[in-house]
Amino acid sequence: MVRYILKQNKNKLSQIYSKWFAYPVIEETVDLDGLSEHMSNHNSPYSKGVIKGLLTDMIGCIKELLLEGKNVKVDDLAIFSLGIKNKKGGAPTEEEFTISKNIEGVKFRARATGTLLAKSLNLDATLKKATAVTGASGSSTNAGNPGSPTNGDNNSTQQPTPSGDIPGEGD
Repeated sequence: MVRYILKQNKNKLSQIYSKWFAYPVIEETVDLDGLSEHMSNHNSPYSKGVIKGLLTDMIGCIKELLLEGKNVKVDDLAIFSLGIKNKKGGAPTEEEFTISKNIEGVKFRARATGTLLAKSLNLDATLKKATAVTGASGSSTNAGNPGSPTNGDNNSTQQPTPSGDIPGEGD
């Protein structure tokens, strides 16, 4: 169940000023130990320690391959890649372009694949309204049919992007 809260866009310069959007409530962040424990509890013949060791090695290898200029695809999870954060403005000419003047840094990217694609998640996810202060919950909505709340109390008139971002903010 994905719980969400509603937030109003308060950016007066935005085209979507005063509109309401849903944001996921993150209940917990599971670290590598937690993931290893969770995986070992799924009728696995492998212990938490063995699983954690494999995952730790996988993370190191993915980083190494990315730094070699390769993308890494883990089926039904993501394609991992690196991107470049360019500084605003760019260089007036190719000859004037320098790393120090025009590049801010490198960024990590992950694009969902297979069963983690938004299309698949929308079929599997169930949304439930939550309040930020009391933890009380409200309506339930099937994510495959956003905008059709089961009990009619979803007052959001516009859907956020699949990533949950409000279009036009933070860019």
